[in-house]
Amino acid sequence: MTETLCRRELANALRFLAIDAVEAAKSGHPGAPMGMADIAEVLWRDHLKHNPTNPAWPDRDRFVLSNGHGSMLLYALLHLTGYDLSLDDLKAFRQLGSKTAGHPEVGHTPGVETTTGPLGQGLANAVGMALAEKLLARRYNRPGHSIVDHRTWVFLGDGCLMEGISHEACALAGVWGLDKLTCFYDDNGISIDGHVEGWFQDDTPGRFRAYGWHVVGPIDGHDPAAIGAAIAEAKATHGRPSLIVCRTEIGHGSPNKAGTHDVHGAPLGAAEIAATRAALNWPHAPFAIPDSLRTAWDSRLAGASAEAHWQVAFAAYRKAFPELAAEFDRTQSNGLPEKWPEIKLALLAMAAARETPVATRKSSQNCLDLLVAGVPELLGGSADLTGSNLTAGKTSRALHDTPPDSVPNYISYGVREFGMTAIMNGVALHGGLIPYGGTFAVFSDYARNAIRMSALMRQRVIHILTHDSIGLGEDGPTHQPVEHAASLRIIPGLDVWRPCDELETAVAWAEALERTGDDPGPSALFLSRQNLPQYGAPADRAEGAARGGYVLADAEGPLQAIIIATGSEVAIAMAARATLAASGVGVRVVSMPCTRRFDRQPAAWRQAVLPRGVPRLAIEAGHRDGWYKYVGPDGAVLGLDDFGASGPAPALYQHFGMTAEALVDAVIRAIED
Repeated sequence: MTETLCRRELANALRFLAIDAVEAAKSGHPGAPMGMADIAEVLWRDHLKHNPTNPAWPDRDRFVLSNGHGSMLLYALLHLTGYDLSLDDLKAFRQLGSKTAGHPEVGHTPGVETTTGPLGQGLANAVGMALAEKLLARRYNRPGHSIVDHRTWVFLGDGCLMEGISHEACALAGVWGLDKLTCFYDDNGISIDGHVEGWFQDDTPGRFRAYGWHVVGPIDGHDPAAIGAAIAEAKATHGRPSLIVCRTEIGHGSPNKAGTHDVHGAPLGAAEIAATRAALNWPHAPFAIPDSLRTAWDSRLAGASAEAHWQVAFAAYRKAFPELAAEFDRTQSNGLPEKWPEIKLALLAMAAARETPVATRKSSQNCLDLLVAGVPELLGGSADLTGSNLTAGKTSRALHDTPPDSVPNYISYGVREFGMTAIMNGVALHGGLIPYGGTFAVFSDYARNAIRMSALMRQRVIHILTHDSIGLGEDGPTHQPVEHAASLRIIPGLDVWRPCDELETAVAWAEALERTGDDPGPSALFLSRQNLPQYGAPADRAEGAARGGYVLADAEGPLQAIIIATGSEVAIAMAARATLAASGVGVRVVSMPCTRRFDRQPAAWRQAVLPRGVPRLAIEAGHRDGWYKYVGPDGAVLGLDDFGASGPAPALYQHFGMTAEALVDAVIRAIED
């Protein structure tokens, strides 16, 4: 058997595992796995550095299937190379509870690096992974000790390139010179609606050259020699990421469906599978792989050897640089610095000492002045709003302003909210860094699906969303978030914090950084543009804030009503409470900076904060609907049911009835009713 024929047989093993699994499930996408199998065979067997027996090896290459609908290609690769993914798992493709979900899911299937399916985001995640590798190499590598030295490989299709996020992420990859990032473009000319010429005529090679990428091809994506030569060229390229344009045939091998959209997202069917077996000379039964091919695919010994070699190198590194090695180990396991308890105490003490009014975006920056210096794995950034989001601390060092012999910890992403957020997801998935990034709260809409993906993947990503209400004033309704906090709160697993002062802001930062273990995931901090009063640090206030909702100020005398408030509206609630107290009306003010945290507290805590039988009201300069969960159907909510307006913030609060006077009237009505 010639080498070409042997390679074709190895690739056909991937094709038919995909064909058979999709047929068994009566659901799935066989076209991409059949079309990209030859590329996958060359990459995974000749170039990919990985260890199937330890999918978490820090210096492994990262492989991202951005066109995640072709998931059976990845599952077949993982199974054949020796990951903990059995043939029975493949047979259970797309079944409830199986390891082989319809789209790859990180943390669910060994060897899957990121959850893909929303097209383009896997590509952006990969840019984040390659960025993380570059930054960590600058931080940890020393002459003669390259402990961070791996590549990021991406499979992507026409759909990924049609999505706008591909422009945002790939433009940045070119600016950053991510030369260990290599993408394989499955240029098959087909999408769900058919041949793409009617809606996709981009000069893709020209587009990527304009980004500053090295472009290889077009090559024949079914020619192993051409694929190998293209990969070698990409690996030899320095200072630029590489795009390999691979001309392929979707559904390659299918006599009647190859090259058509019919093979994209549906099983081939029994008759066409039989015809494909004949055409590709594959006489084996469904899911049967000859032992010779299994042996050729098995990467466990080679992978273990590669990691063992790295472990020897890391042992030498540990001996030479024990503090750096300890920090590397700690950050790879998501641990915070050894002095984190002292850092946290200093953070809370600093915040508690604040007496003068200050915007919570500025409070956040005050926190960052301490945190960036004390938590070296923090990687900050902003979508061209650093001076407004206040996301840079005193010791932040921007990548574009940092010489090669220094280690940056801050990224200027430009006006690219979606790309920034998906790149941060990739940074977090890579490990070793904790990303945070800022934009205006209203522009979280641009980034929303990537925020959702950070929650779905349970990644510790911190989203800084400033100018959080009509309180931003004159910029008007295009920039004033109304529905955004309510909308983000319903994303499962996302902690949305809307602090009322610097202490609550510090608590939010600490809790966001500590989101590992039993409840890992992202956090979003909604922060004000306008100055807010401070409420000091009475006993246990920080602990109460960390629980998501607590009694900030209790009634003077018998409890007659409860006001729940967040952020800037806490000041309105406190003013109303004082007015009512002067009239002998006892009102409790509950600050609820994070509803999800409050909901997770024991019933005893929730009932102590919000006892039954007492009228409840809520006030927030945002959409009302979410607050009826807490005030009940008979409770009152002061909020906004329409968009904001342009004008000074005090005038807007008066115009929309978000005042202490209106709240006092609402409390009196609630008590009388």
